[in-house]
Amino acid sequence: MFRAFSERLRQGYKTSKFPKEPPILSNRYKGVPSIECLNKECSKCISLCPTEAIFFDKEFKIDLGKCIFCGNCVKECPENKINFSEKFEMAVSKKEDLIISNKSLKTFENSENEIYKIFNRSLKLRVVSGGGCGACEADINVLSTIGFDLGRFGIKIVASPRHADGLIVTGPITNNMKIALKKTYEAIPDPKIVIAVGTCAISGGIFQNHDEQNNGIESILPVDLFIPGCPPNPYTILDGMLRILNKIK
Repeated sequence: MFRAFSERLRQGYKTSKFPKEPPILSNRYKGVPSIECLNKECSKCISLCPTEAIFFDKEFKIDLGKCIFCGNCVKECPENKINFSEKFEMAVSKKEDLIISNKSLKTFENSENEIYKIFNRSLKLRVVSGGGCGACEADINVLSTIGFDLGRFGIKIVASPRHADGLIVTGPITNNMKIALKKTYEAIPDPKIVIAVGTCAISGGIFQNHDEQNNGIESILPVDLFIPGCPPNPYTILDGMLRILNKIK
C-alpha cells in the first residue's frame, strides 16, 4: 500500500486544468481554418475538397459542418492562402454559423435559455451512434478518463435514455438507425437537448447524399449544439458542452 501512495504522489495531478488554463494540443492539430484568397479564378481547393466544404460566394468560404480537416486544400494551395489555426473552440448553436471565411467563428451563444440553466449543475447524456466509424465515439469516451474527468463538471454519460437529459449523436444517421434514434429521443423526459458531434452527424460527412443515410441529424431531430470535426478533438467537445451550460462564456 505504501508503494501505491508513493507512486500516486510521484505521478502528481493528472487531470487537465482546462478551462482555467488552455489545453496543450499536438503540433499536428488542425483547428479553425481560414481562407485569405480573393482570387475567384484560383479554385483548385474547391475541386480538391472531398466533401465540397469549400465554395465561392462573393469570397471563398469553408463549411465546417462538411469539412473533414484532411488538409488537402492547405497542401495544394499554390498561394498558401489557406491555413488551419490551433483554435479548438468550434461549437455553435446554428448550423449556418459553421460557414466561415476570413472572419472569426461565432461560437455558441444563447446560454441564457432557461432550458440550459436547468442542466447547469447536472447534465446526463445518452450517446447514439448513427452509423459512424467510431472515432467520434472514442473522443467522447476519453472525456471520462482521468485526463479530462468530465464528471467534475457535473456531466455524465449514461446507459439509458430514461436517465438522460439529452442526446449526443454521432454518425451520418443510417436508415437502419433512424427509428432507433427517434425512439431514444422520445424516451428522454422533457426538457431535453440534442448535441450533434462530428461532421457526419452535422452533414453526412464523406457519406453525404448517399441513399442509405440521412445527411446528419438536423432533418430528424432539433439540434441545440453543433460540434464539427472528423473527429472533433476531445477539448472541442468538452468546450461545447461547457458553453451550453454557461460554464464558459
